[in-house]
Amino acid sequence: MQLIRTPNISDQDLFYAELINSQRDMSEAQADMAIAKLALILANHIGHRDVLSEAIALARDNTLANAPGDNA
Repeated sequence: MQLIRTPNISDQDLFYAELINSQRDMSEAQADMAIAKLALILANHIGHRDVLSEAIALARDNTLANAPGDNA
């Protein structure tokens, strides 16, 4: 199994709205915890270690490449 890197979510805007709305009435710490729990639930669902490792590396690399204040 390979990590899908192209858009693959039907009705992406509705998904994003649902994700954002799921954090309504939560503190920042609770929202962070909810997102972490969602990541673990989805990782368990995927289950393939190679795909999960690739996703972790991609998220890390993308985050470091786009760090705030790196516009110089």
